[in-house]
Amino acid sequence: MKKIILSAFLFASSFGWSQTAEDYFDQAMKKSSKGNSRGAILDYNKAIKMKPDFVVAYLNRSMEKIKINDLQGALIDVNKTIEMHNDNIYAYTTRANVYYKLKDYKAALKDCEFALQYNKTDYLTYNLRGLTHFHLQDKKKACADFTKAMQLGSQSAAKNLKMFCK
Repeated sequence: MKKIILSAFLFASSFGWSQTAEDYFDQAMKKSSKGNSRGAILDYNKAIKMKPDFVVAYLNRSMEKIKINDLQGALIDVNKTIEMHNDNIYAYTTRANVYYKLKDYKAALKDCEFALQYNKTDYLTYNLRGLTHFHLQDKKKACADFTKAMQLGSQSAAKNLKMFCK
């Protein structure tokens, strides 16, 4: 009788201790907030393995990969995000950031412009587009984007405006 009760208890409790994709996602978010990008990536991997269509896990994992300079891995994840959810504007801004870091400024510009069509108040994207314009030798457009980003609240854009638009 004790064996049956013990077996039943162990069987029932194993369900309570199993983690869901969402649990791994939450763990990854906590690790990310503490600066543990590699740990977060491992948990996002587990979440995605359990739930292959977990769009936001792909996007968040791409951002963690950017932090550890795995730009090709980040690009793969953000492309997967866009493939599954092509109206995720943050994915386009994230991909623009990856392209910028890869020095593919024309691709970065294209994604910035797409994102800004749908979110005209995103100062991060204006600032990124400004940096992209600067690298494409278009100082006038760069300064206009830095000005717009600064008006929307970007402190980085204010610094960029001072540095690049004298």
